[in-house]
Amino acid sequence: MSQTKLELLRSLFDRWCGEEITSINKMPASGSPREYYRIAGTNSQAIGVINTDREENHAFIEFSRHFHSKGLSVPGIYLVDLDNDAYLQEDLGETALFDYLFQVRDGASFPDELIGLYKKVLTELQKFQIPGSKGLNFSACYPRASFDRQSMQWDLSYFKYYFLKLANIPFNEQKLEDDYNTLIEYLLAQDTGYFLYRDFQSRNIMLRDNKPCFIDYQGGRRGALQYDVASLLYDSKADIPPEVREELLEHYISELGQYPEVKQEAFRESYYAYVLIRIMQAMGAYGFRGFYEKKTHFLQSIPYALNHINWILENVTIPIEIPTLLNVFEKLLTAPRLERFRDKEGRKSTLTVSINSFSYKHGLPDDPNGHGGGYVFDCRVITNPGKQEQYKSLSGKDDAVRDYLDQQPDASEFLSSVNALVDMSIDKYEDRSYMHLMVSFGCTGGQHRSVYCAERLVEHLRESQNVQITLWHRELD
Repeated sequence: MSQTKLELLRSLFDRWCGEEITSINKMPASGSPREYYRIAGTNSQAIGVINTDREENHAFIEFSRHFHSKGLSVPGIYLVDLDNDAYLQEDLGETALFDYLFQVRDGASFPDELIGLYKKVLTELQKFQIPGSKGLNFSACYPRASFDRQSMQWDLSYFKYYFLKLANIPFNEQKLEDDYNTLIEYLLAQDTGYFLYRDFQSRNIMLRDNKPCFIDYQGGRRGALQYDVASLLYDSKADIPPEVREELLEHYISELGQYPEVKQEAFRESYYAYVLIRIMQAMGAYGFRGFYEKKTHFLQSIPYALNHINWILENVTIPIEIPTLLNVFEKLLTAPRLERFRDKEGRKSTLTVSINSFSYKHGLPDDPNGHGGGYVFDCRVITNPGKQEQYKSLSGKDDAVRDYLDQQPDASEFLSSVNALVDMSIDKYEDRSYMHLMVSFGCTGGQHRSVYCAERLVEHLRESQNVQITLWHRELD
């Protein structure tokens, strides 16, 4: 790529609408290497995407155009430059169902408005799965055209090697593989002629005017209906209460009455087998990202997954003989290494992370908890917006300063390292039942860089952790 990423996106935006760009901000990173930028012009707005995986780009663009032609709520594709691994898509806003979930919930409650919203989402899901599969070019699917034996084996091996092995769960490998084969044969015997979204969960459902819109279906393929329903209802951090999950499942099955080609009772009978493989796939990801890559915020989802397994063992009869696999699930609920993840039931952490910004001119901030302070990060290594006239009277809380620092590579690299260290400390502090962690950011005046970094850390922790947070900008306050 001869152009820089920002130059490329500016060029695409100009070719698309011909407007002057007023802001271009890199969006928070997700679990994938794709990079997203929110671009605003004088009258238009778009999301710029940079992704070096050409086949994945092709799948997303092909599916988006197909679903858009079916009247489904997906982002429009504005302009494509696959030679440079980039494209522009419609901006569906900033509110994901996952975020809204925690805005309206009070503790463990799940209010009626949320139940109604989830029912809308499930009804829309059927439009993707059934009429949406008609005429879809499944040859564009990546990395597999269907949720076939190979796909299932990958997911089950992921669970075995990255969760069971790393959590020190003992098992007979041959007997477990035998049960895997039994499960796969059963799943493949179901009706698999539909579009399987693959990653249908609350972070991939956007809300615009209180109506659901859908993103991140590029991993979709041909498969069974049950898998996506399980993905949504057993979405770990959404923590849907069991009775609500059952109500939503009944709604989905009832809505299938609009599609006479679907056998509702066959769906119901095999549903929980799909729940099992979806939970195992998710736990493999938690193990790989959390235990192996040491990205500790992925470990926050383990308590919810264990609660799901416990509920299934107590309430569901799986219609096939998989004794070794079920025994492995029992061991997960008693394994010593997983002790700290059990019985949390989604409780708010007792750990408080105190985040501060300050000026080095006036010394380090005091620690009111009497522990002598914690991390102190020197933000003076980051490019200083305060040296530019247009930013001098502003602070790191202002959009103009945030936009400017978002585009500085040193700021991004700095925060990436900070986030990793703080995530690691939170994991250890919670393991040891510590109550407080203090994180301070200092710069020359305590106005721009330190404030910006403190605000960005708060956003990161709200997205990825389950801790209580306090924020103090000493020089501003």
